[in-house]
Amino acid sequence: MGEAIGEANVTVGSEGPIARLTLTRADKLNPLDWATVRELKDAVAAIEAKSEVYAVIITGRGRSFSAGGDLDGYIGLYRQPEKFALFLDDFHRMLGAIEASSKIYIAAINGVCVAGGLELLLACDLVVAAASAKIGDGHLNFGQLPGAGGSQRLPRAVGLLRAKHLMLTGDLLSAEQAQQIGLVNEVVADGELEAAVTALATRLGDKSRVGLRGAKHLANLTLTTDLETGLKREIDFVHRYATTQRDATEGLVAFKEKRRPVFSS
Repeated sequence: MGEAIGEANVTVGSEGPIARLTLTRADKLNPLDWATVRELKDAVAAIEAKSEVYAVIITGRGRSFSAGGDLDGYIGLYRQPEKFALFLDDFHRMLGAIEASSKIYIAAINGVCVAGGLELLLACDLVVAAASAKIGDGHLNFGQLPGAGGSQRLPRAVGLLRAKHLMLTGDLLSAEQAQQIGLVNEVVADGELEAAVTALATRLGDKSRVGLRGAKHLANLTLTTDLETGLKREIDFVHRYATTQRDATEGLVAFKEKRRPVFSS
């Protein structure tokens, strides 16, 4: 990627329309402590303002995507309830910003992805994992509970029974097992993760940017609405898209003329 600008725990890099966020505390398995969460929150906000960026890759340095929270830090936060509430609010806002973003977020799971790491994965739109990755909830292995949306997003991703199994047992899944239950879109050889996730992000660039944003918005309606409401909102959204967005017509004309569409950037 291009030149990286970063703080202590997160680097932000970009190469044209694809941005990259990398958790950098490999020696600590990339914990999502308060400082890191704040850096991610700021980075997501900064990227959101970049109209030229349509895709964001999130990954970790070393052998871990993220092994979750900073357990030592939690001990101190638990003794300061007001500060702990602020931390949880920052974590929720950061993940909510990813979920609500106009960009497509791709999690590149390079290794261990547990607890808060899983919660970060669940907020992303697409997930590519290295074959050796281990993925799970793991909170109860240390007497903890998922507090950054994991208890709500996990059942929506894999179903209630599977989510309860992962939460109650603390079991870690292989990348292949995670793919089988719908936590991962694609599993690749360890040495191919970088190329695979970059190729996926690049392939998305062939699509209409406004269409990408629209598809993400429509799919995410299922997280907050019942079926009847979602269907009504879909009708309204698609009607507005088809009748006001140039790309909707351009795609049809290009197909008719047997050429590649030229979508708006």
